[in-house]
Amino acid sequence: MNNLRSVDLNLLVILEALLSERHLSRAAERLHMSQPAVSHALARLRHLLDDPLLLRGKGGFQPTARALALARPLAEALQSVRSVLGGAVFEAATAQRVFRLAMSDYGAALLLPRLLRHLRVEAPGIDLAVSYASRPAVIAGVLDGEIDLALGVFPQLPEQLHRETLFEETFVCALDPASLAPGETLSLDTYLARPHVLVASGEGGMAAEVDASLAQLGQARRIAVRVPYWTVAPDVVMGTDMILTVAQRALRGSAAQGLAQHSAPFAIAPFAFEAIRHRRTDGDAGIAWLRAAVATAAGPG
Repeated sequence: MNNLRSVDLNLLVILEALLSERHLSRAAERLHMSQPAVSHALARLRHLLDDPLLLRGKGGFQPTARALALARPLAEALQSVRSVLGGAVFEAATAQRVFRLAMSDYGAALLLPRLLRHLRVEAPGIDLAVSYASRPAVIAGVLDGEIDLALGVFPQLPEQLHRETLFEETFVCALDPASLAPGETLSLDTYLARPHVLVASGEGGMAAEVDASLAQLGQARRIAVRVPYWTVAPDVVMGTDMILTVAQRALRGSAAQGLAQHSAPFAIAPFAFEAIRHRRTDGDAGIAWLRAAVATAAGPG
């Protein structure tokens, strides 16, 4: 076993960057080091750990099995060290940091404008890297330390992850007002007779709640069109007889201004929109500040 005193702990920071970027020049840029210096550090890491760690492949490096096994404990160990060295102080006004968030276009439309306006005033040195993937991939990214905070709907989570409810969301039905007679309300018979727009995330998500509620009544709706984006769905409905059953906050944008909103003619359970993070970030004052900023952006107003 290597004596800890003989190990340059900076090598672990370099390994973290290499495992995240999987590209020599990008890791060097992230670390503010020269590419030869990072290459030399990789050679030392290979000798230290007696493993190739990263093998050249198409578009960059591919981690070995040993490297993949090291990724999570390495991220946790370095986060603990950073918390110890950094203490509990996070000065947002002067901080220089990139936070990695994951959210769908629904979450981005709701939160990003308000969050970024807050950041530009209160924390101009804070940058955001926003991504989205399937729910399992997002959860894996939080587990692996590749995502600092993920926003969305997460019915089940591993015990290592912590959840905070940002708000509880309800469903409404959106349709072209010309498709109903003046003063007409949306009945269950009309709902079932009409074609529907479904925003398909590839994993059920909000649409699954609607169909599950219908199934309890022994009913099903006809999906006339599936679209992958929340932002395009209102435009698809306008000028047609189709119905979009959607989270109420998704209709706040200008694209939905001309649509009529009706209560669903059957009961649909509300759902919690949440922020999730790894418990390893409990001592990270920067993440705590980000969570508070996100919660403010998700609030009323």
